[in-house]
Amino acid sequence: MLGFMLVILGSAVAAALAGAGSAVGTGIAGQAAAGVVSEDPEKFGSLLVLQALPGTQGIYGLVGLFMIINKLPAMGDLGNITVASGLAILGAALPVALTGLVSGIYQGKVCAAGCNLVAKRPGEVGKGMVFAVIVETYAVLGLLGTILLLQRIDLG
Repeated sequence: MLGFMLVILGSAVAAALAGAGSAVGTGIAGQAAAGVVSEDPEKFGSLLVLQALPGTQGIYGLVGLFMIINKLPAMGDLGNITVASGLAILGAALPVALTGLVSGIYQGKVCAAGCNLVAKRPGEVGKGMVFAVIVETYAVLGLLGTILLLQRIDLG
């Protein structure tokens, strides 16, 4: 039963840490966007995109959770998952969890800087998005790492 609990822990870690990174990141960007919109409400649409970008890490964590849960055997066989397999799943969850946490926070900071850019130069929202997407790359790589690791683990 410990193996099963480790699998559940891995799925929870993937979703929780990546989701926390998104929550912090969208909060940081949202604070900056709200300040700009208070001065110029016309910029809301451009700033909403910048605020939403750090939210993707939470989606990647949820994808990791679903992929882990889909590896579980039929309900009657849950007690047969070894501790080694459970630890392997927990380890496989770490790339998406940690890159989601860190990149979500830093992407929020980059998006906040992008909001400041839009405040001064409204036509430059695309440049702010490009800066943010570069940070996003590492969250995608973390998800890819988790996917590749999960493909090599057999729970029975």
